[in-house]
Amino acid sequence: MAANNQDQQSQAGRHQEVGHKSLLQSDALYQYILETSVYPREPEAMKELRELTAKHPWNLMTTSADEGQFLNMLLKLINAKNTMEIGVYTGYSLLATALALPDDGKILAMDINRENYELGLPVIQKAGVSHKIEFKEGPAMPVLDQLVEDEKNHGSYDFIFVDADKDNYINYHERLIKLVKVGGLIGYDNTLWNGSVVAPPDAPLRKYVRYYREFVLELNKALAVDPRIEICMLPVGDGITLCRRIK
Repeated sequence: MAANNQDQQSQAGRHQEVGHKSLLQSDALYQYILETSVYPREPEAMKELRELTAKHPWNLMTTSADEGQFLNMLLKLINAKNTMEIGVYTGYSLLATALALPDDGKILAMDINRENYELGLPVIQKAGVSHKIEFKEGPAMPVLDQLVEDEKNHGSYDFIFVDADKDNYINYHERLIKLVKVGGLIGYDNTLWNGSVVAPPDAPLRKYVRYYREFVLELNKALAVDPRIEICMLPVGDGITLCRRIK
């Protein structure tokens, strides 16, 4: 019994290390997915960056390893070449994207905190993919407005990943829908928001979860009725909604 308890504690500890974001009810099942499918195929650079990020005090902000694997395969399936990422943190999802793109692929990456990005940058450079990344520090909205102003940017992006300030997701969407090509994808992260989207009004939620919950719900309702896109909400990580532009 003691050995079983120690094993369970070890499993839980490993979860915390990588920033546990799974919505699966069973931690053991999530660990099975990681150890059977994700970790054995995880590129060495992504493993290094994941372990580096786990030591950061805000490590729960990182993209989960299974979601990183999903994004990497998705980008290969759609043959993405020109992409954008809003919200970078230390760059785990950014690295997953860069590794999936061809050598002349491009990522416009935006984040308000360059320090976090530079924490992971040496790993990205060592992986030989930093030349694909154009990093801009600061709020994304002014950059998006500038891109939208020039019509040559309309429909120029194959894939856009958003993992940033939830209270701006709706505002981002109205700009990104012009920038992504017809047939291209926008991925919105955290659309199940710690499972709080189905929590009753009086549920005990962390302050930040409760605050952003309404914005996530607003986004989900808007995407569900947006005639310009097809959507698919997946329970990967903390929930990711894929939007395929159809017009």
